[in-house]
Amino acid sequence: VVDRWTDLTHNELAALAAIEQRSTHPLARALMNALPDPAGAAPIHAVTEVPGEGMQATVNGARWLVGNRRALESGGVRIDREHSLREREWQERGRTTVWVAANGQVRGLFALEDVLRSSAPLAIAALKETGIPVYMQTGDGARMARQVAAAVGIEHVRAEVSPKDKAAFVQGLREQGAVVAMVGDGVNDAAALAAADVSFAMGQGSDVAMGVAHITLLAGDLAALPKAVRLSRRTMRTIRQNLFWAFVYNVISIPVAAGVLQPALGFTLDPMWAGLAMAFSSISVVLNSLRLRIG
Repeated sequence: VVDRWTDLTHNELAALAAIEQRSTHPLARALMNALPDPAGAAPIHAVTEVPGEGMQATVNGARWLVGNRRALESGGVRIDREHSLREREWQERGRTTVWVAANGQVRGLFALEDVLRSSAPLAIAALKETGIPVYMQTGDGARMARQVAAAVGIEHVRAEVSPKDKAAFVQGLREQGAVVAMVGDGVNDAAALAAADVSFAMGQGSDVAMGVAHITLLAGDLAALPKAVRLSRRTMRTIRQNLFWAFVYNVISIPVAAGVLQPALGFTLDPMWAGLAMAFSSISVVLNSLRLRIG
């Protein structure tokens, strides 16, 4: 959290921390670091997480909404010009706004700033070098999304999209014949992860994302993504090579051992040598596969 406006009391801020404690979104953990200990918070009831929007809860009989602007608008909260201008100012600086409303009134705004991993631009560049187009989908505002995308080298950006829209976009690419890999870390990405041909979850993300994804990047570092792509391509190439040589051994050795060349050339392969060739085919497959450990 790099900036804030709030008229919440200390106890209400503790209640906000208690609500965010129930969230699976990465931004919730960042917000909690700037809030008081939730241990002394007022009792909280009916806590619900709305994918793509935020959290809903009841605190001392008041209905609280915590999340993005869409969460408040869906809840019928009136947002005045002052708050909108503050959000726009933060967005122009590449910051994400977390809104807090209670009983239909805006009570707080928090500006969060993403810290880009130094490996992110290198990972994106490595993917693009292999001919893989990269798209960024986020529920955050368009200004912030464009700034982050420009910083890491992504040209295709979709901002202010819901979890359903993310999944629909992935499915649309697949219907066009593309093989789609999806990377995500939160519950908002779960539907898109499930819709992709192959999906990657970040190791520090939510349990939901890791449960849906095919692969989990344990280090939580995008640098592992191009490595995984290169390894998968080498693996498929090795499988094709192994199948080719295995079929060659079988197609040649078995007919020759059966005497197919006997009438024309008077040559027959001793079954013992044919068996040895079969064993050698297995050895060659193993040795070829072990090359994956190199590099």
